[in-house]
Parts: sequence; structure tokens; C-alpha cells
Amino acid sequence: MDLHELRKHAAALRFTPQDPVRWLAPKELARTAVKVGLAAVFADYADKREIQGALEAGLLRAPLSDPGAEEIWIDFAADLGDGFEATGSVASALAADRQTVTRQTATRPDEGPAEGPDDGSDEGPGRGSLSLPRASLLVLGGDQVYPVASTTAYEDRMKGPYRAALPSAPDPPLMVVLPGNHDWYDGLTAFLRIFAQGRRIGGWQTGQTRSYFAVKLPQRWWLVGLDSQLDSYFDDPQRRYFESCLTPRLLPGDSVIVCSAEPTWVKSEEESNAFNSLHWFDRNVIRTRFDRATGRREDTGASIRLWLTGDAHHYARYAERLPEDPPGSDGALPPDPRRRQMVTCGLGGAFLAATHRLPKVLPLPPAGSRMREKDGPPVPFALAQQTYPDEKESRSLVRGIAKPWSRCWLPRRNPGFAVLAAVLHMVLVLVVGCGFALATGSRNPVDAVRTADPEDLTGLLCASAALFVLPFVAGWGRGLLPGRRLRPPSGRGTAVLFQLAVAVAALAVTVVSARPVPPSWNGVWVLLMLLAVAAVLGALLGSQLFALWVLWTDRGVVAEWQMSGQSIDDHKGFLRMHIAPDGTLTLFPLALDATCRDWHLAEVANARTAWVRPVPARPPAVRLIEEPVVIARTPRP
Repeated sequence: MDLHELRKHAAALRFTPQDPVRWLAPKELARTAVKVGLAAVFADYADKREIQGALEAGLLRAPLSDPGAEEIWIDFAADLGDGFEATGSVASALAADRQTVTRQTATRPDEGPAEGPDDGSDEGPGRGSLSLPRASLLVLGGDQVYPVASTTAYEDRMKGPYRAALPSAPDPPLMVVLPGNHDWYDGLTAFLRIFAQGRRIGGWQTGQTRSYFAVKLPQRWWLVGLDSQLDSYFDDPQRRYFESCLTPRLLPGDSVIVCSAEPTWVKSEEESNAFNSLHWFDRNVIRTRFDRATGRREDTGASIRLWLTGDAHHYARYAERLPEDPPGSDGALPPDPRRRQMVTCGLGGAFLAATHRLPKVLPLPPAGSRMREKDGPPVPFALAQQTYPDEKESRSLVRGIAKPWSRCWLPRRNPGFAVLAAVLHMVLVLVVGCGFALATGSRNPVDAVRTADPEDLTGLLCASAALFVLPFVAGWGRGLLPGRRLRPPSGRGTAVLFQLAVAVAALAVTVVSARPVPPSWNGVWVLLMLLAVAAVLGALLGSQLFALWVLWTDRGVVAEWQMSGQSIDDHKGFLRMHIAPDGTLTLFPLALDATCRDWHLAEVANARTAWVRPVPARPPAVRLIEEPVVIARTPRP
């Protein structure tokens, strides 16, 4: 059964399966704007992290079933609480006892041999498949619900799908959760109630008591989750938690995985101070600690080997350049376990994001950072060649928002936006019509339409064409200046001129359409004709020109609409990791190219009640995005 049929069984499912959020629908734009404003107030005046200092908090250990285990499997998923089909597909893959994963068909020549782990597979690197066991630790990296946090939204978009994917387990995996900006939009109220009270979510067991955590892993590895709270600083209770629960326990040779809510290392290209908080944490909590006996800071001998995040809904990995790498080397860096890695994997369920604009090299911390104490010179991290989606596919996918034949075309994917555009142009055409009436000496727009002659019609058509062409002329003119390049028109002025061009065109079409109307007809009919033409052209042509403007914008919030406006619910994934008995960490970036859209119901019985859960009729195929990445443990002094 499809999503519509599943909703009919909401009472038996104990949650209501949801459609993906239509981010450019007027309702969502307005509601999200209000919540963002309220969140800013919370961030400045009602920071719940300060209150969390009163809650007991300690060190977590994993796996729960065997804290003394010599190895562990870990899953990382982020940005998951959106439409049911995508979220449920990822949750089902996470919950499978064993996951069969298709490997790449061949290893790229520039990469050298794949450094595959001892995973029990009989296949050689670069071919065949792997069979990976379910993880005993699940890390959710932020934005567990969209568009804004609430108890009902968590139940329908996150808890319900995950409880259905894994109703129970004889050895419950530990679930630790970071809040993202969407979790923060209610000030963390619902987040703390759901994830910080030791409750189970299906077969997963929560254990944290705050919005941040530290987990002791086998083989002297540590997992740290940071709550940077809407780009803010580290609050004092959080700092004291890590300085008391983590830093004193770090020994020379210990290795740390740090999870944060957003990839500030990527943002540092445009905002030189974006990485400051994470760099401060690395220097002052992981690598050094304060010795009260001497009054000085001393080295711990530990280091961060892997940075993990979501927020950007794609997969991208940055690898550290080593001193012996040739100057100017980029994503073709050969595999080397000594490299530190920075990974973004926000494929848990929300709309897919583009990758073709990612910077190729990131010097961290940037030279322009205003930190008083920082590492120098900056350490360069290079973007790996394989992203998901890859660069070519990313460029192709963004164009879907402006393709009328695509199912992801802006007004088709966001019907509410087409309605908004229609209403806007009904108002706009009346304003333009009043101006036209003044220019022709008529009393009102209706009279102007009725009495317009061929010269007036020609003037309207020329004005519409000029409004459309003007942004191109201005953009290309700037491109002819020294140091500039030709580029499509963008900017807010372009969007306004495009919509004015549509309104003037609607007036011209009405002039032509009104010619056969007998003079005896009431002027109301002409007015209705004018509004109808404006609504149709606004919904179709206005939306199309808006989509083109979005497509031609290459930075900022508007550029993000290229993909969020399409709400692409295929191309999902997560990261599975393995800490082996020898202390090496192996990353398996996994992709679900297509999500499940056909489900059947299965009964679940427990001691108290019986209920049903949706199960994929055919589990989505899972494949490796790139060959497994091996990270060595911090070398001992």
C-alpha cells in the first residue's frame, strides 16, 4: 500500500505517516519564519542549556549489552524527521539484523587499493558485496523533526517510523541524539522530553540526560556530541560537563569522534569565524587540560580523528593533507589511515542537497579567524572526489525546479506556491492596470482594457519584454567589466522585474482577449477576465520565472531553495562505522538511491497490547557511496 492508504491505518500504527515538507509552500514559509524568530529570542534570552546544568549527567558507555567489548558497530544518521517514505526507509535499513551492501564495481585508479576492513566478506575490494551487522550504537546528528519541533511532530515524523522499524531488540542499541536548529525552534522543550529521560524508542534505548553527551567506546575511542545551539558559544554547564566527564579520562593515544550539528568547517570558507567554537573545543578540551597543581595547561596526548555532522543533506568528506602530500593536491589524495577526516552525512530523510558548490580545499582554522589562540599554520583539508550526489548529478538535479516536465517542478511540487503566485499577480495586475489607465487617460483598468488600441497593445508587449530583458542586460554588462564574468541575472531586483513582466504580459493578454467582448457587457466581466488571466499566468509563468531566478542564484538562502523547493525524497543514506579489535575505525558511507513507496502491515504483539507496523514490501537496495575509509587510532607518544 502507498502512503495515502497507510494514513487510513493511523490509529493502528499509533502515528500518522506524513508527506515530505513542501518548503516553498506559503504556510511553511510563514510558520518557519515565525519559529526562527522565536528561536532567536530563546537563543539570546532563554537558553535551555543553562537550565540543563541542574540535571545529573555522566559518562555513557557502549555497547550496552557488553561494555567490555573489544569492538563496536556505530550508525550515524542525521536530518531524518521529514516524509515517512524516506525516514521509514532509512530507519528500516538501520534496524535490519544484517545489511547486505553492494560495493563499487571498480576501484578508481587514482585512489590506489581500497583499504577494506576485516568485515567477513569473501569478496575482494572494489567488487561484490558486504554483510554488515546492525549497530549497537545509533547516533542521530540533528534535525530529528521538520519543519518545527513539537511533541506531535516528533511522534509522526520520527518516533513512529523508528519504533515501527525496530519494535524491540534482545540487546537494545544505545541511541544518542544531538539537537539541530529545527529541534531548537521550541527551545528544546520537546527534545528533552523525548530523548533525555531514558525512554525507549522501539528497540533503541536512550541514555543521555542533556542535549550533549560523551560515550566511552572500545579500544580507547570516545564519541562526543556537542550542542552548539544555533551558532552560539559553548555554555558553561556544557563546558564543565566535558571538562569533568571527558578531559580527565583522556590518555595519550586516545582517539575522539566529535559530532556537531552543522558543518562549520565548510561554512568557514565564507565566515572565517564559523569554525572557532569547534577549534576551541579541540584545543582546550581534547588536546589539553588544566593542571590545578601547576596552574598550567598540559597535553592529554589525545586527538580528534573524525568530525561528523549533518545539517547539509548530502554526503561529503574532507581528508587532511599530510606534510608529505604534493603541493596543490586535492580530492585525489590517496587513502592513508593517518589522515583525519571531516564528514557530512545528512541523508537521513530530508530533501537532498547539492554538492557541486562545495569548496575543494579548506584551510582550518582559516587565516582570517579572530581567535586569539589557534593552530598555525592552518591545516588544509581536501574534498574527496566521491560525494553523494556526485558533482555531475548535483548540477543536473538542481535544474529540476525549473523543468515544467519534471515532477519536482516548483508549482507542481509546491501547489501552495502556485496559489500564492496567482493571488499575488491578481493584485499586481490591478496595480499595473491603474498605471496603464493613467497613461492612456482612462478612468480605471477596465476602461483602459476596453479602449486600448494596437499601439497600446504594442507598448504593453514592449514593456513586458523590456522588464524581462533588463536584468540580463545589467548582468551581462557587469560581466564585461575587468575581473568580472558573465553570469545569469540574480538578486532581489531581478525577481521583482520578472514578476512585473508577467503582470504586464497578463494585461496585454487581457487586451487581446477582451476585443471580442460586446460593448454591452458589464465591466465586471472584463474585470473577472483580467483577474483570471493574471491568476493563470501568475501561477504558471510567474512560478516558472521565479524558479529560473532561484536556479540562477548561486549563494545564500535563495540558492538553497533550488533543492529544498523540490523536496527530493530519494537519494538517502547513513554512515555505518566499525571500531575493530586492533583499534582502527572504518567508515562505510551507505546510500539508498530509491526509497520504498510500497508497504504492507505486520502485527506486533507485546505484553500489553497488539499493534501494526509498516514494513517495506521490498527493502530498498543499499550500496557503498565510496570504498570504506580507514582511520587509524591516535599514535601513542
